[in-house]
Amino acid sequence: MTAQALAIRPAGTTPALLDAYSALLNASFATDKFNPAALAWRYRDNPAGTVIGADAWDGERLAAHYVACPLEARIDGELVRGLVSLNTATRPDYQGQGLFTRLAEHAYGLGRDAGYGFVIGVANANSTPGFLRKLAFQDAGRLHAGVLARLPNRFETAAVQYQGAWREDLLAWRLANPDGRYATARRGGLTCVWARTHLPFVQCGAFLPYSGELAGVGRAPMAATLFIGLEPRMPLGRHGFLPIPKRLRPSPLNLIWRALGEAAPKALKPDAAAINFLDFDPY
Repeated sequence: MTAQALAIRPAGTTPALLDAYSALLNASFATDKFNPAALAWRYRDNPAGTVIGADAWDGERLAAHYVACPLEARIDGELVRGLVSLNTATRPDYQGQGLFTRLAEHAYGLGRDAGYGFVIGVANANSTPGFLRKLAFQDAGRLHAGVLARLPNRFETAAVQYQGAWREDLLAWRLANPDGRYATARRGGLTCVWARTHLPFVQCGAFLPYSGELAGVGRAPMAATLFIGLEPRMPLGRHGFLPIPKRLRPSPLNLIWRALGEAAPKALKPDAAAINFLDFDPY
C-alpha cells in the first residue's frame, strides 16, 4: 500500500496502542527498552501532558509512528508549554515514502491546536538534514559532550533565553523512568542529577537551579561526570571540561528548534540555551 492510502490517526496511550508501539520501536532499533511500561511512563504519565503524535495504519498493521512529548520551559523568563521530538519508527516495507515528514507535520498541527508553542529536539548527523530541509527546523547549535574535572556548585550570571522548567512533580516523574538509574545531590545553589551510562565508572550529569523537594538526595557518585548539553551559566573551561574526541563520538548531537505559535521565538540563540540530558531523554 502506498503512503497516501494509509490511515493517519493521532497517537494514543491505550494498552493496545502501547503494545503496538513497543513492538515497532523495539524491532526498529533492535532493543527491548521500549517496553509498554516505559512507554506508559513517557507517553501517558507525564504531568506536562499526554503524548502528541501521529500513526500510519495499514488496516490493523501499524506502519509508522512518531511522537513529541510535552514539556515546560522558561523562554525569556516566561513559562511556555512545548514539545520535545522523541520516538519515530517506520516498518522497512513502508520506508522511502515520506511517512516521517507526513506524521511529524500532522503531530505539529495537533500540538499547535492544543496550545503548544514550540518543538525542540536533539538530532544526530543522519537525521538533522531532514528536520532542517523538510520540517523547517532551525539548527540551534551542537551540544557539548565531555567530562567535567570539577563539579559546579553555583551558576555564573549569564543571559538565558531557554531553559527547562523543572517543577517538583515534573522532576519526580522524570526520575521515575523505569529504565533509568539516577543519583541526586545538592551542591551549593544547584540540584545535581546523575544517570548511569553504558560506560563503566562514567555517569551523565545535569545541573539545575532547583531548590524544591526531591526524594532520595544523597552524595555525588564516585564516577566521572559526563556532561552532554549547553549551559551558558557554567563556563566549561573553569570546570576542567575535557571534550570527547570526535573520533570516539557515535555522532554529533545538534539542538533543533521550531516555533509553533506566537508564544515562542522563531529562533533560539545557541549561546543562551540551557539544555541537559534531562531535557531530551538519552538516559
